Amino acid sequence: MARVVLSGDLGRRFAGGEVEVRCEGSNVRRLIRALEERYPGIAEVLESDAMAVAIDGVVHQDAFLEEVGPESEVYFLPAIRGG
Repeated sequence: MARVVLSGDLGRRFAGGEVEVRCEGSNVRRLIRALEERYPGIAEVLESDAMAVAIDGVVHQDAFLEEVGPESEVYFLPAIRGG
């Protein structure tokens, strides 16, 4: 199972304060579906443009189909916008 790290805000809002969880999913989309089953409502936030996804230290622009390994670390973080 991948190690998933949520931002502090997501942890408080959806996961009872937990910011690290173990979850199965062969890609980010499936990982988000598994998280949604555990924490209803979190998928809408994770799939929004407001979030960035880093897998094993690499930030992905369009991460939904990126592979996630059983030992991967996946971070969901607030996206930073330039301007």
